[in-house]
Amino acid sequence: MRDPYSVLGVSKSASEADIKRAYRKLAKTYHPDQNADNPSAQERFSEASQAYEILGDKEKRAQFDRGEIDAEGKPRFQAHGFDGFSDSDIFRQARGQRGYQQGQGGGFDDILNDILGGFGGRARGGAGPGMGAGMGGRAPQPKRGQDAKITARVTLEQLVHERKARVTLPNGKSVDVKLPDGTVDGEKIRLRGQGHPGEHGGGTGDAIVEVRLARHALFTPLDDDLKLELPIALYEAVLGEKVRVPTLDGAVNLTITPKAAGGKTMRLKGKGLPNKNGGRGDLLVTPRIVLPEEDDEELATLMRAWKELRPYRPRGSEFG
Repeated sequence: MRDPYSVLGVSKSASEADIKRAYRKLAKTYHPDQNADNPSAQERFSEASQAYEILGDKEKRAQFDRGEIDAEGKPRFQAHGFDGFSDSDIFRQARGQRGYQQGQGGGFDDILNDILGGFGGRARGGAGPGMGAGMGGRAPQPKRGQDAKITARVTLEQLVHERKARVTLPNGKSVDVKLPDGTVDGEKIRLRGQGHPGEHGGGTGDAIVEVRLARHALFTPLDDDLKLELPIALYEAVLGEKVRVPTLDGAVNLTITPKAAGGKTMRLKGKGLPNKNGGRGDLLVTPRIVLPEEDDEELATLMRAWKELRPYRPRGSEFG
């Protein structure tokens, strides 16, 4: 530990106000909440807090100036030799350090609350660097908060039109998360500094939002395309007709030809999901013939005649 006067950048004749002002300036510059990704800044903050623990307490400062304690607040037994160090001296030093722990000096909370908008409130009771270091112990090191894992259930309509999803953070606040173009099921979006709070002045963790696409009644995602099985009547398949087809942008007309009705997939351009190129995928429509639910004797008679007069093979040789 360096000389506390040097750490704070003040002279030995500095007033209490000068010392407090110097610490305030260093704490504002190097506080871990302001420098979450800068370990050297966290070390500077811890060093400044340790120095202020000595110089911000009248009795400790006097003990340091007399050479009775070192820069970490540890007794300097070698100054008088162990045998020459009186019980009263030891008692006075222990009492001074205990008094500081009980909040009789220092004033870390007030300083940090003033300059960091409440960061210092977490320092009370030994949570801040430099506090709880009585009897020469090392101050607790800042510890970054844990990342929070959040699942966002997103509909295909949100992905196409709203481009955002609402999630609730660990602090209870609800925010809208932007869904980038090309977002797919399982994608993870990082929200910096929105996770769990740190300890001893450490930075807040991140929130990791995992996007899970909600199951849709009609459409199945396939990368940036959507698949749709379109039910059609037998006569629509045979005669060919225009059929209303739903999309995420509203229904459109699609002409069903006899050839398409045989299971050929048709493509509606730009009716799929947003992609990373700023465009959209396609809607892949596959017609599926649906027969009447009730038995139809006329249809059965027609099909028996068709089978006799116009037989054909709907399956290839690979089916045997």
